[in-house]
Amino acid sequence: MAEKERLSFEEALKQLESIVNQLEQDDITLEDSVKLYEEGVKLSRFCTETLEQAELRIEQVNEANTE
Repeated sequence: MAEKERLSFEEALKQLESIVNQLEQDDITLEDSVKLYEEGVKLSRFCTETLEQAELRIEQVNEANTE
C-alpha cells in the first residue's frame, strides 16, 4: 500500500477509471480481470479513505469557526 500512499487522490482516481475501462473490454482474460479487480479495490479503498480524511478536516475547520 505504500505506493498508493504516494499517489494523489486525482492520480488514484485516474488509475481506477483506467482499470474500469480495461475491465469493460471483451478480450480481457479472467486472470487479468482478477488482477485488475484487486488493484481497483485497493485504489477504491485509498480514494475512500482520502475522501473521509478530507471530510473530517472540513468538519474540524467548520467546528473551529463556529466556536
